Amino acid sequence: MRSMSDPRSGLIRVLRSACSGELAAIHAYRGHGSSLRAGAPERARINVIGDEERHHRELVIGLLRELGTQPSGKRELLFLCIGKTIAFLCHIGGWFIPMYGAGKLESSNIKEYEDAARFAQAAGLTHMIDCLLTMAEVEWEHERFFREQIRGHWMLRFFPLWDVPPPKETIRAPYALKSEGRLAPALA
Repeated sequence: MRSMSDPRSGLIRVLRSACSGELAAIHAYRGHGSSLRAGAPERARINVIGDEERHHRELVIGLLRELGTQPSGKRELLFLCIGKTIAFLCHIGGWFIPMYGAGKLESSNIKEYEDAARFAQAAGLTHMIDCLLTMAEVEWEHERFFREQIRGHWMLRFFPLWDVPPPKETIRAPYALKSEGRLAPALA
């Protein structure tokens, strides 16, 4: 995470990145889900994950509006292309590669929303923290799903597993409720 010298700008930067990433994810998961055979249990879960990513995008756009800004037009176009390319590649990449790639990306999404929460805290925008941490927790669930899908797969000999995130409970651990009811960093 970058310096907290201008936390509001840092928050905007992270939210714009997340917004574009969610756009790519929506399209990638649409392709990923449709590349799996009809009736496959993982297909249904991937479609739900795509819906959750769409919801995250709506939330992030709302947070950006509240900050008086909007998604970056150039990043949106770039990530739309990336998402559609990934969607296409899911149809030719077999089963493992899309599962692996999705899990690795979801792992980084957890940290992105945790970073956004820290920037919101430093900027005095504590009312945003719960929303951001909830999205981090949902991304944690996504990462776990994909990690469980590929566990034990023979291709892991060639593709090392990404760093497994800490337990889900640690996402909120740095925050505690003060008596005024505001979120603040917990003292260690």
